[in-house]
Amino acid sequence: MRGLDHNRLASAIYGLAGVILFLLLWEFIGRNRVLGSTWPAFTDVVSYLFDPRRNGLFQRASTATLSKAAGGFALGTFLGLVTASGVHVFPLLRPGTDRLSSFLHSVPAIALAPIFLIFVPRDFVGMAIATMNAYFIVYIAATSGLNNSTKSHRDVFTVLGASRLHRLTLLDLPAALPPVVTGLKYAVSAAIVGAIIGEWFGASRGLGVLIVSAMQNYQISLLWAAVLIITVVSLVFYGLGTLAEKFIYRRFT
Repeated sequence: MRGLDHNRLASAIYGLAGVILFLLLWEFIGRNRVLGSTWPAFTDVVSYLFDPRRNGLFQRASTATLSKAAGGFALGTFLGLVTASGVHVFPLLRPGTDRLSSFLHSVPAIALAPIFLIFVPRDFVGMAIATMNAYFIVYIAATSGLNNSTKSHRDVFTVLGASRLHRLTLLDLPAALPPVVTGLKYAVSAAIVGAIIGEWFGASRGLGVLIVSAMQNYQISLLWAAVLIITVVSLVFYGLGTLAEKFIYRRFT
């Protein structure tokens, strides 16, 4: 136990040291104009971000983007779990569903956005792409995890006369929970990226809109501030997902 705690402490120290080193390098490059005026110092970006005059701007943009990402994540998770459960119960559907999911995932999100504009309002394109991104990750994780139940356990359910649906809900889904949680951890970041890409196609509000506006008007500090918000939010949700993943693996494996 002491060895494990020591390893965790060392890992945390190394991680913190790496972050500090990265921020110091960022500050040095920006302060000395190593890469020109397009790379501002870290302190300048933070100062711009926390300027009271811009609090409302960043709050509104962050709320809009996160709401699209959350909606897409929830819908993508639901569709991924339902589809994976369907092909697990009806294996004949698996090959076609796998090919269709892989085909949709292989199409770049930036190419799908103009198509979504035909069917959904501009402000919902980000949510649509977030849904697609989250769906594929959850679908792959769930289809893999649903096969985690052991043959002996499946045989017990068969002997007891359990239907496919009962075996799915009482055996296969609990067995799939660890890989599904791992998939959800990655799906969150994918949903945020999808929401931002969708906002590039005419959304009225969001961090993606700020990025496009900053690039068009050469507002470097605004651009980096929006990117910093996205990075921090993604890392926070990834960290929460990692904690949930560790808890689930300890509980179900």
